[in-house]
Amino acid sequence: MRVLLIVVGVLVALVLLVVIAGYLLPVKHVVTVSAPIPAPPDSVWAALTRPKDYPSWRPDVAAVDTLPDQDGHAAWRETGKNGSISFVVEQAERPRRLVTRITDKSLPFGGGWEYVVTPEGAGSRVRITERGEVYNPVFRFVSRFVMGHSATARGYLVSLGRKYGAEVTPEVESQMEPAATP
Repeated sequence: MRVLLIVVGVLVALVLLVVIAGYLLPVKHVVTVSAPIPAPPDSVWAALTRPKDYPSWRPDVAAVDTLPDQDGHAAWRETGKNGSISFVVEQAERPRRLVTRITDKSLPFGGGWEYVVTPEGAGSRVRITERGEVYNPVFRFVSRFVMGHSATARGYLVSLGRKYGAEVTPEVESQMEPAATP
């Protein structure tokens, strides 16, 4: 019985440490990841801006539903391994820059992505800057120490490379966590 109490006590202490550490981490983070993509900017732009086609090249997306435009901007809902997440395009400068934002307020995370597509050799370089927010302290801990803030953007770029028949290795260019506010 004593061993069981010790095990339960240790587990409770670990959970408490994760929660406390999560609360001490900043809610916001910014990470920039890039990769070369063997396709011209116009082709990459088409892939980025056609959400209905995402299930054909992104293994994390099973379905996409088009939503009504928001203030004249395209909106959609992705359903996949991470549940359902709704997005809107905030800015689009064809074929160079796209800014999207998560619109769901009920998720334990939020934020947006800026995609910058530049010519590189015969292909393109795609740079994704995630300006993310993780509201739940346990998810914040997991995002920072288990998955890494760059995991989703790196996975996206790997999938985009595979769409064009290439195995790419995304590079984390920068990562910043603004100071936590008390």
